[in-house]
Amino acid sequence: MIKKEYKIKNLHCAGCAAKIQNSFERLEGVKECNIDFYNKKLYIGLESLNDKENFLDLLNRVADKIEPGTKIEDISEEINEENIEEESEDNKKEKILLLLGIVFFIISFLIKSEKLKDIILIISYLIVGYDIVLKAIKNIFKGKLLDENFLMTIATFGAFGLKDFSEAAGVMIFYKIGEFFQDLAVENSKKSIKELMNIKPEFANIKRFDGKLEKIDPKLVQIGEIFVVKPGERIPLDGVVVKGISTIDNSALTGESVPVEITEGKEVFSGGINESGLLEIRASKNYSQSTVNKIIELVQNAGNKKAHAEKFITKFSRYYTPIVVGLAVFIALILPIFVGNFQLWLSRGLIFLVISCPCALVLSVPLTFFSSIGKGSKLGILIKGGNYLERLDNIDKVIFDKTGTLTEGKFKVKEIVPVNCTEEKLLELGKAGEFYSNHPIGKAILDYKNVEVEEGNIEGYIEKPGHGIIARYLGEEILVGNLKLLKEFNIVVPEENETDTVIYIALEKVYMGKIVVADLPKPSSKKTIEDLNKIGIETYMLTGDNEKTAKKIGDMLSLNIKNIFYHLLPQNKVEILEKLKKDNSKGVIFVGDGINDAPVLALADVGVAMGKMGSDIAVESADVVLMNDDPYKVVELLQLAKKNKRVVWENIILALGIKIIVMILGVLGLADLWMAIFADVGVSILAVLNASKILRSKTL
Repeated sequence: MIKKEYKIKNLHCAGCAAKIQNSFERLEGVKECNIDFYNKKLYIGLESLNDKENFLDLLNRVADKIEPGTKIEDISEEINEENIEEESEDNKKEKILLLLGIVFFIISFLIKSEKLKDIILIISYLIVGYDIVLKAIKNIFKGKLLDENFLMTIATFGAFGLKDFSEAAGVMIFYKIGEFFQDLAVENSKKSIKELMNIKPEFANIKRFDGKLEKIDPKLVQIGEIFVVKPGERIPLDGVVVKGISTIDNSALTGESVPVEITEGKEVFSGGINESGLLEIRASKNYSQSTVNKIIELVQNAGNKKAHAEKFITKFSRYYTPIVVGLAVFIALILPIFVGNFQLWLSRGLIFLVISCPCALVLSVPLTFFSSIGKGSKLGILIKGGNYLERLDNIDKVIFDKTGTLTEGKFKVKEIVPVNCTEEKLLELGKAGEFYSNHPIGKAILDYKNVEVEEGNIEGYIEKPGHGIIARYLGEEILVGNLKLLKEFNIVVPEENETDTVIYIALEKVYMGKIVVADLPKPSSKKTIEDLNKIGIETYMLTGDNEKTAKKIGDMLSLNIKNIFYHLLPQNKVEILEKLKKDNSKGVIFVGDGINDAPVLALADVGVAMGKMGSDIAVESADVVLMNDDPYKVVELLQLAKKNKRVVWENIILALGIKIIVMILGVLGLADLWMAIFADVGVSILAVLNASKILRSKTL
């Protein structure tokens, strides 16, 4: 399937966006389609695409029929500055016309002559609502009815027909004012998201061979090049500090307010701000793979994965509007035939008609998910889509990997126990086996004492996941791993009651000794388990470690001993997850950090990866990424999901509740067009403000 992404311009109506998406979904060859109304993006999956220009032209024709002026452009095209200026001028023109229309409306109340008053009210109406009327007429000829332009035009024309000029002009003005504040509320929400994502570095100071600095685009920096970050500047790429000492503010990445101390040899991440000293950094990743770029892409693309609630509201609006319009026609034209008083029922039918626009729902529900995803990013929790946020509200089990997730993952060599060699020789063999390892245990052995191992002496390096390393060192076969690895080669190892992690080493199938390493739980791990259990969520721990080590950590965290699984290979973790999912489970979260966790992360209902220390493949496989590796963020994530659901339902009840009440009042003759406009635009504003409160709130 071919996936395409487009920009959308001049799309201001959420209801129209839903109709455009529905029309695109019915086009031949379209497998999937999604319009992100807030980011003004269109995502389409196609069976094939032979003619890009003709397909783009088709999309524009379809969109223009539904909302005239809508323009769809290829995302790869350069932004036309003239178009941006034109849009800005159009916005100014709309504001001036609205203000002018309001002035004429106020003047009409100062005039005694009824004829002159009506003329001024008509002028006021045309100044403010001419664009609405023009769009409605164009859509009639295109065979597209029941949009907000048509509904407003029919309602206000009806008011004119009933000789209520002030109500017709006033309702149109109120509608346009409501639209203005609605757009303002949406734009403010979008700005809040953009501010959260305002971590994109603008330049990199590359250090040239003559020592001079050159400012270039971060995208042009190659891996291995050295760049300089001055105090107050943002780090442009991931890398390793080669010179300098400083403190880094990573709050935009991780949500942590405490600066991190950085010295030579330390890894730094793009998007952080250098607070004090001058740093020279060697780039370890290019810009496309850097932390900052991945964060921006994850949050921007989150809107592409819609939740069931968003899809339901889009589908609901397609049926809701025609039904309400049908009822309005019945009230205005059919009912008077039986009960008489045509003018009375026409007025009530118009009220019903105005209320029918579903914009409050179509706007607020996706905005709620949008705001929740933005709030998550502010907390250092990257949620890849609204669908995952929705799933999180229906979870009863959380499974944690142990190493690097519940524990620090910063192993330290606790003891070296040689059997058939010296301590120095055993450490040398251990370092040779772990030479290419990225695992925290391997790094602990490599960092321990100053015993040198030359890379040229290592051959045939093979890593067996869940077992260890097989390689040749100085022409001899070495085995470095757990007990299972040595038993596989029939090597006799004296078994002891170890409670720490043990790496066993053999040379030419002769047991040489063991290296004992220790890892302690993270400070927040115990509270994470306790708080999850308090809210009725069962917690589990999976590890490849031995029984003693697993139970020791489990006891420190107050985990149920029945929920601790040890001696696991990657496939064993998958088997346990599948069993727990089948075991009367509503939903299962898996939280992990390593390469071995990728299959389980992908299989879980929601996979959560540690983004700071976690491997790239784990981050790619996960649905949620925790940027500061704090397991307590899982509790915050679930709290955010619960708040998101509550606000979604608040908006559904608010929008439908007020509309239904005003509909009933309208039929009973207790509501006028002014109240109907409030039930439409006013409720939209309230719902949008309610949705955006998630972003504004300081707590969950």
